[in-house]
Amino acid sequence: MKSTYLLAAVVPFIMVDIWYTGIILLWTLKIGIVTYLIIFGLCPLIFHYSYAFQRKILFLNFVHWPPAVDFIKPETIGLEGVRNFYLNTDEDVKIGVWQILPRSLLNESSESVDDNYFDSVLINATRPVFLYMHGNSGNRASSHRIELYKVFQELNYHVIAFDYRSYGDSDLADLSEIGVVADSKFVLQWLMRKVNNSAPIFVWGHSLGTGVSSHALAKLASENVHPTGLFLESPFSNIADELSYHPLAQAFKHLPWFNWMIVQPYYENNLRFESDKHIGNIKCPVMILHAEDDNVVPFILGEKLYQKALELHKNDTNQIQMTKVNASLGFGHKYICRYKSLPTIIESFVAQCQRYNIQ
Repeated sequence: MKSTYLLAAVVPFIMVDIWYTGIILLWTLKIGIVTYLIIFGLCPLIFHYSYAFQRKILFLNFVHWPPAVDFIKPETIGLEGVRNFYLNTDEDVKIGVWQILPRSLLNESSESVDDNYFDSVLINATRPVFLYMHGNSGNRASSHRIELYKVFQELNYHVIAFDYRSYGDSDLADLSEIGVVADSKFVLQWLMRKVNNSAPIFVWGHSLGTGVSSHALAKLASENVHPTGLFLESPFSNIADELSYHPLAQAFKHLPWFNWMIVQPYYENNLRFESDKHIGNIKCPVMILHAEDDNVVPFILGEKLYQKALELHKNDTNQIQMTKVNASLGFGHKYICRYKSLPTIIESFVAQCQRYNIQ
């Protein structure tokens, strides 16, 4: 596979060599070389100097799927016991939020669906509360995310799901790592104040959301604020590693200018998502889940983050754990939510976290 990708770096020389043999005409050679220079030279050059392009590729917030979602009526996409509401952050960014009730409260909620009821449910919660931080593209209504909410709901857990700025029905605002981390930190602090220690609070990050959640929790840890536990589903170690391993980068990564044109701009623009650094500052237990057949964030990056986390936490396997999901199950990047053992894994880790003493 590696030798195939290396061809991208030597294609022009191969074409010239073939031209010398007379197999292709000069005009064909010229078209081929111009096409090569556009794809492997001009496009990466534009990418290097365009912060807007870099953000679009990273966040994919322009991918609205499912389209035309009525966030006010989540029951139209198969959810029960949900309140839609909005929070205004410290930066005056409106954030769209769903509060999803545990299974045991669904019958009760069918008769009392006002905001006061939902507020009282959180204030008096005793069952675990899960705050979900999604990955790039789509919004809180994406189908695989809804499947996971239902797993939590069936476990009789409370769920809070929200969209970062410029996603879903949240306000359009400057989209950056600092921005989405600030949004996430605000929502988590709001939730912790609302629950006020009456119930354990867990954060679940998926894909890009693992970078967001790790950074947000590291910031809160510096303020001596800690949730009960953190789940990282399909995580990567840092954006440089993810860029190098992403399938779309494979044709470019062996070019001599790959790092300068593609990776370096992200770091210069503070789009780093360095979970392998932030995880060392997180005090609560962490569970990493990764499917071996993940072709978006390769399994090797989840394993790399796990090993780094163990190193930073002195090999404390009570605090840092990892669950590998066999490739034969075919869950890939999005569908660990369908893993039959997932509810048991979650319940077991939740119980362990509640016994864990954060130092």
